[in-house]
Amino acid sequence: MLYLAIKALLSGVIIAIVSEVARKSPGLGALIVSLPLLSILAMIWLWRETRDPVRLADHAGATFWYVIPSLPMFLLLPMLLKRGVGFWPALAAGCLLTMVLYAVTIWLATRAGVRL
Repeated sequence: MLYLAIKALLSGVIIAIVSEVARKSPGLGALIVSLPLLSILAMIWLWRETRDPVRLADHAGATFWYVIPSLPMFLLLPMLLKRGVGFWPALAAGCLLTMVLYAVTIWLATRAGVRL
């Protein structure tokens, strides 16, 4: 239980640091958040818990395929905000787009024989 709490606390600290940095410098905050810090931590924890190279390789490969459909949200959100759409509707539209693109990715990956 302590290990789970440490993992959650560390992840939360990273998010808090990013939000504080982004208040002062949006670009630097974006750079930090774009680093795959949480993915790296997740891989470290997965390795520590399983020592299974195949599972870790599958996880890393699937992460790659799921990052791609999430990227358009980072184009749609600022576009909508700059056109006067409120934050919550713009965020909802970005999340909806991402969910649709995840579904398309899963469908395409299945047809192409890629295991996610």
